Amino acid sequence: MAEYRRRMSKRKRATLKVKRKLALTFSVIVLALAGIMIRLVYINRVSGDQYTMKVLAQQDTNSITLPYKRGDIYDRNGTVLATSEKVYNLILDPGVLWEYHSEDAAKDCVEPTLQALVNYFGQDRTELDRIMQENATSHYVVLEKHLTKDEVEEFEAAMDDSANRIEGVWLEEDYIRRYPYNTLACNVIGYTVSGNVGQYGIEQEYSETLNGENGRSYNYLNEDLEQEKSVRAATDGNSVVSTIDITLQQIVENAIAEFQEKYTDAYREGDGSKTAAAIMMDPNTGEILAMASNRTYDLNNPYDVVINGLYTEEEAANLSDEERLNALNELWRNFCISDTYEPGSTAKPITVAAALETGAVHDGDTFLCDGNQTVGSHTIWCSKKVGHGIIDLQGSLMFSCNDALMQIAAKLGEENFSKYQNMFNLGLRTGIDLPGEARTDSLLYYSADTAPSENLVMGATDLATNSFGQNYNVTMVQMAAAFSACINGGYYYQPHVVKKILDSNGGTVQNIEPVVLREPISAKTSSLIRQYLYNTMYGAADANGNNATGRAARIAGYAMGGKTGTAEKIPRDKTNYLVSFIGFAPAENPEVVLYVVVDEPNAEKQSSSSFAMEIWKNIMEEALPYLNIYPTEEIPADMVDEVEAAQEEENPEETAAEEEEEEPLEEGTLVDPQTGETVQMPDPESVDEEDDSVLGDTPVNQNLVDVQPEVATEEDPNADPTE
Repeated sequence: MAEYRRRMSKRKRATLKVKRKLALTFSVIVLALAGIMIRLVYINRVSGDQYTMKVLAQQDTNSITLPYKRGDIYDRNGTVLATSEKVYNLILDPGVLWEYHSEDAAKDCVEPTLQALVNYFGQDRTELDRIMQENATSHYVVLEKHLTKDEVEEFEAAMDDSANRIEGVWLEEDYIRRYPYNTLACNVIGYTVSGNVGQYGIEQEYSETLNGENGRSYNYLNEDLEQEKSVRAATDGNSVVSTIDITLQQIVENAIAEFQEKYTDAYREGDGSKTAAAIMMDPNTGEILAMASNRTYDLNNPYDVVINGLYTEEEAANLSDEERLNALNELWRNFCISDTYEPGSTAKPITVAAALETGAVHDGDTFLCDGNQTVGSHTIWCSKKVGHGIIDLQGSLMFSCNDALMQIAAKLGEENFSKYQNMFNLGLRTGIDLPGEARTDSLLYYSADTAPSENLVMGATDLATNSFGQNYNVTMVQMAAAFSACINGGYYYQPHVVKKILDSNGGTVQNIEPVVLREPISAKTSSLIRQYLYNTMYGAADANGNNATGRAARIAGYAMGGKTGTAEKIPRDKTNYLVSFIGFAPAENPEVVLYVVVDEPNAEKQSSSSFAMEIWKNIMEEALPYLNIYPTEEIPADMVDEVEAAQEEENPEETAAEEEEEEPLEEGTLVDPQTGETVQMPDPESVDEEDDSVLGDTPVNQNLVDVQPEVATEEDPNADPTE
């Protein structure tokens, strides 16, 4: 009995030992598998794309990538701004082709295939022979890229005919990005590089939306060892409907180009200005209708410094890669959102609106402008150094009085001034759906109680200069959005350039609705600002002889409002200026805001905002009728000559005819209305009234009246005053 127990105990220990070994072995296997899985996941994450490319590079006709079509970009009316055009890459498979090689000419496929490539695509036969020898085992050699449908159509038909014995060649589908309007709206649209990677503009901001997913076609042997094909179709990308109106964009770009050309070499050698730019937007939605500057480039050739006018071919040949890239980066840069500057007097409506909203000032308040204000140890001058005299709150904007604005800001105080700058989003990014929006927060001043540590603290002098738009920076899109909030009833809309996302079938995926970020002022304050800005363009001179500063931008028959801006650039040596004009129409219910900036106009005196008003007026004269905004007002007396002169320019033939008719006819003559000939009429005294001869003179109709049309004379209109 004891022996039996001893043996059973020994057997149990052996069994337990075996179980432990099995458990250990199993654990080791599990850990090894886990390690392998972790390693595979790591490799896939870190080097998955790299190995995918290796596989694709070795693919044969049994596995073909089916590329997706990147979505289109449209203007707001459905006009295509960017699209992907299907093209074909000509692929040679030497490995497969050698399999079909035969000494029997009747069976050989190498010779007829290579000859077909020579005949249909003009391939060099010697080069093809070299490729076949050096890449005998390769299954993927690109012979030509981006062939059009017309270029491959005959070859496709030849491949389908088995009698031609064409093997080891196929046409790989691909897409190439095309921009039908070349340079138009280039700063808004952007372009793509290899791999459908968006660069700048909508192409970059909405790149993931526009991209789809590749599909794949591959052959396999089924259970009966018969070859079958499996296709996983590509998923095309979504399309984007922008807020841009291509007609308005063209109007804006043409006006900028005409200005640049007009003032080229006007005072100094070079372009009409360092930069001329404009933003047109709907103040009631934040939608950007047009955005442009003189920095334009061909979206179909974004890297070509010669085509884009940066250098001549001789100059380009001597450029280093760094010089070339620096020049292109400056060209691709969207001035309207990426460059900052001091706004000047276009910021004054924001100061006045804030003061009205807080009750610091009231409509009808008056101020004495004696030409300057002494703030601390600084004397800060008004634009009119002899002073505007006593003016009211409206006059502070009408006459663009720095002195009055400094007094208004002093009543408002640093804390409220800073608060309302932020409520109008100055110093903050607007969040526009475009890449590259500049930061301006570190360039703004804040009050002592609320200032973040990284920003400067606002003092009395800072408050004074900030009140009329100096000593802080903005971007164009910031100013356009802030100004819109001043005149649209007090709503700050986030500016945006895309209004809808469509799927590949044209169905709506997403509507991008207007976003109201805040309400900085009331409708009552906004109404007063509209009134003040209307009179800044149309108001009469006051008793002190002060003239409204925006008169040069008026368009006959329209009620509009606007504000001039002149900012003296650092180092404040009265040499270089940035001038601007921002305005809206109609005056009572604004439908469009246009902001124009001209940086360093090519003129002896840069400080006149008339340069910006010139572009603004040329744009709005074309844009307003297109937007179905028509004249509703009587033509001001001082604009009659301008209107008549414009009509004469539009109808030169009619004018010439009128001038000819103005010359008095000889007595007794009339102009035959049918032939235009001058006819000598019979002398009544010499007519024999009793002569009834058929061939005799007919009686003269005594009721005929020779009416001469009144012809307006052209006179030079008086120059409109500017600030």
